Amino acid sequence: MRKKTKRLVLSGLFLALGMVLPLLTGQIKEIGDSLLPMHLAVMLCGLICGYKYGLVVGLTLPFLRSLIFGMPPLYPNAIWMALELATYGLVIGLLYVKFKKKSTRYVYLSLIISMIAGRVVWGLAKAGLLGLMGKGVTLYALLVSGFVDAIPGIILQLLLIPTIMHLINRKQEDKKNEDS
Repeated sequence: MRKKTKRLVLSGLFLALGMVLPLLTGQIKEIGDSLLPMHLAVMLCGLICGYKYGLVVGLTLPFLRSLIFGMPPLYPNAIWMALELATYGLVIGLLYVKFKKKSTRYVYLSLIISMIAGRVVWGLAKAGLLGLMGKGVTLYALLVSGFVDAIPGIILQLLLIPTIMHLINRKQEDKKNEDS
């Protein structure tokens, strides 16, 4: 029960972090689109709390931000973002828990695979929702907005998330060594 409570509290913290981090970009859409601040909170939640929590935080965060701050717009942006972020939280959490050794290499592997899966889901959801609205989107436009425009955020994720996880894992190892 203690572990479940800890994960629930941490998930709330990651949800709050996901709410606040985009405020650091000054609510400037282009900067937020490039730095992907909500992604950091969801990916860390999936790694630290597990896939169920990462999924729920990812699914909830864009809708909550939309309702409270008006960003992202509820339809269609919050919908495709929720599907994307839920995929990140789910995939990164599922993969990382499968690895017995919690090394930086496995953090990177989980992170990169989840980034690809999330972007695929995002692209499919965006194309589908825009199609429902009668607006077409080309594969080129999806690739540019999904990957090229997001390069600063991707780099930030590749630098910060493994570093944070390395520090957490090292702290847990130190604590295990102290207890034995």
